[in-house]
Amino acid sequence: MVKGIFADKTVFRTLPRRPLLIALPLLICNLVVAEAWQPVAARIQQDKVHSQTPSAPASVDVDRIIRAFTAKETEFRRALAEYAFERDATIQTIGMGGQVTGEYHRKSQFVFDDRDERFEKITYFPMPTLTELRVTNEDIDDLGGVQPFALEAAKLDQYNFTYSGQERVDELDTYIFDVAPKVLPRKVSERFFQGRVWVDQQDLQIVKVRGKGVPEGDQRFPVFETYRQQIDGRYWFPTYTYADDVLNFPKGQSVHFRMLVRYSDFRRFRSKVKITEANEGDEHEKQPTPERQRP
Repeated sequence: MVKGIFADKTVFRTLPRRPLLIALPLLICNLVVAEAWQPVAARIQQDKVHSQTPSAPASVDVDRIIRAFTAKETEFRRALAEYAFERDATIQTIGMGGQVTGEYHRKSQFVFDDRDERFEKITYFPMPTLTELRVTNEDIDDLGGVQPFALEAAKLDQYNFTYSGQERVDELDTYIFDVAPKVLPRKVSERFFQGRVWVDQQDLQIVKVRGKGVPEGDQRFPVFETYRQQIDGRYWFPTYTYADDVLNFPKGQSVHFRMLVRYSDFRRFRSKVKITEANEGDEHEKQPTPERQRP
């Protein structure tokens, strides 16, 4: 995310056995929609009250757990290639009085082929009104990468995992691991996750993520939380990502940033698809992406 005028027009993924049910708010400038944020804020506060402080490392087989959940991350990414789903992404900047000063809202449908390549069909994309930030290629990569999935299967051996204890999250008993790349790349375009993951003690799959995309360079990226829900009684897929952060840029500028991304309507669907530009024929979508600016 860079400071400056928004110019990028190309942005930018059931009945659970044990659902991870947390509703998030979406603060919009009018009062009716603003109320939709209130249940999420209340639930996040409730989680803080009821969740346990991470305990000291217990006598658990940490290496076995790491091997299990990283292997399942790889399996989960392959499984997702067989699902179509919808994504609803909203990015907002917030003023001093809490009012929304700009917004980017994009709804899409996704289908994956067996090569793990995706086709995006944009179903709703009004003209963005952001003026304090410009979305960069790295923001796009994070939206489809570290934010919903945290750990890319091909990069798992490039991370350090540190066991940090156990915690009850919602109705799940979880192990906690701090995650960081072994070597931080110099190029901002090489995206990695840095933060914390919560692993379900029974399924040994990641059910919650908190962290950010790195490296940052001269850009700034928000700390986000992603929750997953069990789909088809087996896979823990992302259901939403939420961020409410102040981005402090190197030259002193600060921007209050809020993001909500919902993932829904997962449908098992496997077929070959032609990978084309999203929303071909839409003049608004076909505008070229300008060069990224620094704050």
